[in-house]
Amino acid sequence: MNEKIYLDNAATTKVDKEVVDEMNKFHSDKYGNASSVHSLGQEARDAMEKARGIIAKSINAKPEEIYFTSGGTEANNWAIKGAVWKTEKKHVITTKIDHDCVLNASKWLEKQGIKVTYLDVDKEGFVDLEHLKKEISEDTAIVSVIHGNNEVGVIQDLEKIGKICRDKGVYFHTDACQSYTKTDIDVKKQNLDLVTLNAHKIHGPKGVGALYIRSGVEIDIFMHGGGHERKMRSGTENIPGIVGFGKSVELADKKNIKKMSEMRDRMIKKIIDKIDNVKLNGPEGYNRLCNNINLSFNNIEGEAIAEYLDGYGIQVSTGSACSSHTLEASHVLKAMGLDDLCANSSIRISLSKFNNEEEIDKVLEVLSDVVIKLRKISPFK
Repeated sequence: MNEKIYLDNAATTKVDKEVVDEMNKFHSDKYGNASSVHSLGQEARDAMEKARGIIAKSINAKPEEIYFTSGGTEANNWAIKGAVWKTEKKHVITTKIDHDCVLNASKWLEKQGIKVTYLDVDKEGFVDLEHLKKEISEDTAIVSVIHGNNEVGVIQDLEKIGKICRDKGVYFHTDACQSYTKTDIDVKKQNLDLVTLNAHKIHGPKGVGALYIRSGVEIDIFMHGGGHERKMRSGTENIPGIVGFGKSVELADKKNIKKMSEMRDRMIKKIIDKIDNVKLNGPEGYNRLCNNINLSFNNIEGEAIAEYLDGYGIQVSTGSACSSHTLEASHVLKAMGLDDLCANSSIRISLSKFNNEEEIDKVLEVLSDVVIKLRKISPFK
């Protein structure tokens, strides 16, 4: 196979050509520093504020509530640690299936004497709302729940969680890096206080993201320096990246969500119909990210499937790209009740607007052959 079929879009996406073209203007011709008072600097500032406005509008926020960061990891760390430092409360609530950067930030806070509650999820990955209500106390600084899970695609009900947190007077943060532009996010309707966004999951550049901070929410400063981003997040702004981020949001189209959802459902059905002993991890339909498929293939290693597929020019993942170099079973799948053997037999296929039906048919053909070969030589029977 000469042409590659890229199906690891939950890890990162191809940057849209229109995004690249827009960014290139700010690498070469419009290269000013947005803090400079001269015309070149003001041109950069105007472009940055235009992007801020596009992103704010997309989640029903005000432009002044959007703060640019280096990506999702920084924004998640800032939201959680900043809330704890500012409020001086000693309790954080998150979930057992949140992204590694949230879990590792929480573990770091535990070393500083902060109590962290990790919420259970059911077999499809949904948060136990009764558990959440029970755990919130007067000492809770923040509740952080991932919106669309990066491994299994389960979409949490932000409106219900947000109402619980607002009624209890606790800050609610969500990591929406995977769900942004793929599902509706409305910071007012969903009672969101803090929202993490990034560009490289939506055909924008790597190294740029944003944190929405609702007006009136107080979190501590995470990056100290020259007072950029209204003295909340210092560091010379990445203007090409920010411009690209704004353009990628502008290009997001609901037609592509429909296209990806249809390809996802067709692919799931074809794989389960064609290959024996396959389990879909996570929910079906509307409650799943439009581009996410996570499957366990009984008695063979997901790592082996991914490596064989790569030999055919097909790129998939065995889980989150952030933790795929470890041999540990996925913390997400284990939290959903899968044993180590079943969790380690999983692969994640994640689609994009650039994939097509011809590619999907080719993957179905190759995957079936790969699974047959691997099961013949598997030591697990």
